[in-house]
Amino acid sequence: MSQPSILWWQKYGTVGQIAQAVVAALGFVAILMQINVLGKNAHEAGARQIYQAYNDLEFRNPQYAKPDFERLKAGPANDVVQYESFVSYFLYACEEAVGAFHSRREWQATCDYDLKGHLPFLCEKAVAEPVYLTTYSGATRRWIDSEMQRLGVSAPDCKVRKT
Repeated sequence: MSQPSILWWQKYGTVGQIAQAVVAALGFVAILMQINVLGKNAHEAGARQIYQAYNDLEFRNPQYAKPDFERLKAGPANDVVQYESFVSYFLYACEEAVGAFHSRREWQATCDYDLKGHLPFLCEKAVAEPVYLTTYSGATRRWIDSEMQRLGVSAPDCKVRKT
């Protein structure tokens, strides 16, 4: 006597059980996608807040936003310390904004535009304290280096030579 043939779905369960497993798997995939979207939205919102706080700092400190670095160095030492903190916050804000909006070139262009005025300070700081720039991400260091090269900023005088 031959045994009755068993269909593949009978081995693994009824059609209802299989459908339930497929729906559960699709639901799990949808949850993972939702988590990814929520994480991306949170990253973008955080970057916007950080950059907005930088804009507020820029508005309250125009002497640092468009610096006369030679004048800052000639003034009280506290001014240079405050300016260093300003530049640090600027770099952090750009790092976050460009990271969150990497496909939107206008964020990078905005940061490039603002960085130009701070390059003499960053050049001098890198010469005086080489470890300073290592506190930033590799992407930020590469960005600073490429802008220094593009604008002809180099030691020992650290002046912007190109426009």
